Amino acid sequence: MATFFLIIIYLAFISLGLPDSLLGSAWPVMRLDLNAPLETAGLLFMIVAAGTIVSSLVSGAILRRFGTGKVTLVSCVMTAAALTGFALSPSLIWLTLCAIPLGLGAGAVDAGLNNYVAAHYKAHHMSWLHCFWGVGATLGPVIMAQFISGQSLWRQGYLTVAGIQGILVIILFVSIPLWDRVASKSRADSLEQEAGRIDDKEDVDEAVTNSTKPLQIKGVKLAMVSFLLYCGVEATFGLWGSSFLVGLKNLPAAEAASWVSFYYGGITVGRLITGFITFKVSNRNLIRMGQVTTLLGGIILVLPLPASFSLAAFMIVGLGLAPIYPCMLHETPVRFGTKHSQTIMGYQMAVAYTGSTFMPPLLGLLASGWSISVFPYYIFICAAAMLMFSEKLNTVLSKSSTRKVGLNNISKLSK
Repeated sequence: MATFFLIIIYLAFISLGLPDSLLGSAWPVMRLDLNAPLETAGLLFMIVAAGTIVSSLVSGAILRRFGTGKVTLVSCVMTAAALTGFALSPSLIWLTLCAIPLGLGAGAVDAGLNNYVAAHYKAHHMSWLHCFWGVGATLGPVIMAQFISGQSLWRQGYLTVAGIQGILVIILFVSIPLWDRVASKSRADSLEQEAGRIDDKEDVDEAVTNSTKPLQIKGVKLAMVSFLLYCGVEATFGLWGSSFLVGLKNLPAAEAASWVSFYYGGITVGRLITGFITFKVSNRNLIRMGQVTTLLGGIILVLPLPASFSLAAFMIVGLGLAPIYPCMLHETPVRFGTKHSQTIMGYQMAVAYTGSTFMPPLLGLLASGWSISVFPYYIFICAAAMLMFSEKLNTVLSKSSTRKVGLNNISKLSK
């Protein structure tokens, strides 16, 4: 039952990735039909991102009240309705209105599913979960391309993706009774198979009461900064990587675009491989290895090397980024306890979307003042800062764990 249920969760993450890449691939045709300026896509993206941030921030309270299954169902209904609205929109105003539920639905289901998998499944499932998001993000443009190649049928492309979301809604509706049942079974299995991991959760929970505010828990703010920097690096690289290769390395635009696709492929394949590595390597070490690898790729970009080295750096950065995000998400209940993990997960998702929304435009402003040559330095500085904050978090958590062991020993001696 748990395996069958995981398939449903994987399908939900494919559907979460599908809409993320639709607007960019369809916009060259959409804007002509709607008589909209080129830069309007940025406005729509910001509205979707704002809705995602808001729903991520409030997801903790909503998930506690209604449960992950019902919230995921309603969020997918909102997403399907929003995509249908995109397909039927007669003007830019309607697109703007439909962008609101699209963002709200994405943020709630993202935070809910991440916390559910982090709490009830092992680390490799989290890596594979985000690998399936990459599958959805890759399929979105493929589906849209079938309708806009040679003709303006972008509305049918949106309707097709909305139909896929509708099928998922039916599956989720039927599976609602399974969510609590699978969670209980997974929790019982975890007590037998991951005793050390559960003990860590309980140690944290002993020091965290229901009255403790999530942001007061040691290390939460450092973790949030790490998420901000990670998503900032990932989104900035994806948005400006091609411009860097064309503007500074003098590559043809088509070749540069293909290397950016290798960067995304590195992330997707890297997460698939990471799922197997988690059987032998801890999340903490995988996060550290990924950050060091990303920093190495940034160093290669900074050095005045031939274009072939820069192309290699794109794949290195993609592979380096692959394990960081899913492993950080999976560590959330271990780091901060299960009592507030849903709320903290929502906070982390909110700052993650904030990073991916505002850090790429910041590089754009810097590049407009100087040139695109600032790109590798920006990536290097953000990657170095991410490693620094992550290691600081590890130090804080280690000190906290050592202090708990000392107090437990004193308590045993006094008895």
